[in-house]
Formats: sequence, C-alpha cells, structure tokens
Amino acid sequence: MSSHSVAANTPHESAGNQVLPVVFNILDKWDCNQNQQMALLGLSSRSTLNKYRSHPESAKVSKDLLERMSYLLNVHKCLRILFTHEESVYRWVQKPNSHPFFAGRSAMEVMAQGRVADLYEVATRLNAWRGGRS
Repeated sequence: MSSHSVAANTPHESAGNQVLPVVFNILDKWDCNQNQQMALLGLSSRSTLNKYRSHPESAKVSKDLLERMSYLLNVHKCLRILFTHEESVYRWVQKPNSHPFFAGRSAMEVMAQGRVADLYEVATRLNAWRGGRS
C-alpha cells in the first residue's frame, strides 16, 4: 500500500474539515462579506477561502484556524442561548453595540480586525452575558 493513499490528516485537521461547512453556514447567516470571512478565519487569499468553501474536506486546518472556528462556534452558541428569535441570533453581530467594550462598533467590526484575541474578547463577553447557561 502506497503511503500516498493513507490519509495524512491529524485529528485536529479531520475535526476542522468536518466543522468548516458549519462555520461557513454561520458566516453566511451573519451576512459576512469575503473580507470579513477571510479576517475571521485568518486566511490571506480569496482563492483559499473559495477553495475551503467548495472543498472543506481538503482544507489545511491549522491549529490557528481550528481555534478561530472554536471561538466562532462559541459566539454562535451564546447568541442562540441569549436570543429566542432567529433574526436576533443572526443579526446581532452586525449591529452597533453601546456596551463600553464595543464603543458603538458591532461585534463583527471587532472580530473582523483579524486577531484571534478579538474573537476571544467577543466570545468571552457573550459567555459572561449568558451566565454560563448551556
């Protein structure tokens, strides 16, 4: 058996390949444009973004990308707990926020700065606001 026929994906790559379509679905429902999607996922080219969208099973899922997806899923989970209306769940990230941390910016403006720390900050605030409910 050739070594080329054996899957070379590590466990985190395999998990990430399975989660990627879910994350893209959330990003679509958040009405993210391509630049926002690239920033949230830490991707530097549109061609990579489009390749990952069309063939998630072949995406190179780094630990950085996996961490970013984890924060995005966490944000989504928190929003589903905090809000009962679908529209609120999916529109909140794009709406300006008066909380001092956001200073009138939307969560998307904060998260789309491209740093993992920005995703962490938004996820942490939402986790606190939901009071740990699951």
